[in-house]
Amino acid sequence: MKILIVCSTTKNKINPFVIDQITALNALGENIEYFTIAGNGVSGYLKSLPGLMKSIKKYKPDLVHAHYGLSGLLSVLQRKIPVIITFHGSDVNNKRVRPFSWLASRFSIGNIFVSKEMLQLMPSPNSYVIPCGVDMKLFKPIKQSEARKEFGLNPDKKYILFSSGFDNTVKNYPLAKSAVSLLSNNNIELLELKGLSRTQVSHLMNAVDMVLMTSFTEGSPQFIKEAMACNILIVSTNVGDVSWLFGDSEGHFITSYETNNIAENIESALEYSKEKTNKQGRQRIIELELDAESVAKRIIAIYSKVLK
Repeated sequence: MKILIVCSTTKNKINPFVIDQITALNALGENIEYFTIAGNGVSGYLKSLPGLMKSIKKYKPDLVHAHYGLSGLLSVLQRKIPVIITFHGSDVNNKRVRPFSWLASRFSIGNIFVSKEMLQLMPSPNSYVIPCGVDMKLFKPIKQSEARKEFGLNPDKKYILFSSGFDNTVKNYPLAKSAVSLLSNNNIELLELKGLSRTQVSHLMNAVDMVLMTSFTEGSPQFIKEAMACNILIVSTNVGDVSWLFGDSEGHFITSYETNNIAENIESALEYSKEKTNKQGRQRIIELELDAESVAKRIIAIYSKVLK
């Protein structure tokens, strides 16, 4: 099959989890081309329609696979090639963007939601729930001591990795900062996740003692799945599909949005790490078949189904 991927870019870069998915599809023999959107807002996307039409005419794809709702809305404006849309989170969770995503979903031939919670927010025809997969070869456990040397981290200090940049308002850094300030151990530092390569992200996850997510909204947070693949301790608010991802596996702590409760769960996670090393996260990802290859196979099955 010839698939045209339609997606936006940030600073001329495609979202890493989209790249990971396309890499897995390529590895399974799919013929993939990209059409990227550099504009912002609805008008910015609509201005890309002539370019999209030109790309379709040149590449002659069997199917267009758009990532995020506005990319989907742009894609369904052409009616020559069937469109599948993957909704990732903000395109449904954000009430201002959701109407555009809803409209796009009515004209696509198939809709993929990365969590069932998103599908419940925006019930749509011809829908499937498929979270993005994890590159298990990249995100894997390595020795903490070796990882710390790479970043120059103090071997005697406790480090907590925040789920994003401190300036990402959706990720709710002020809450995380307040919770960490309540900890009895003053030798703990909250690290920012920003401006790193995929390999560096994997290594930094292995360098810290635990990761923390306090987001207001999420779809199926890739940060959590990748941390699980590295067997890292996790404290997270019950957002997106986190509860389903954790299941009954140990070393993962779901917290409320109360600052004291987050601090208590961080303490529990650090105490847990003294007793034993968490080895259940990676196994849980495997059991859920959320490795990149398994997810790619499910997507290819949908491609084949809708084209029939």
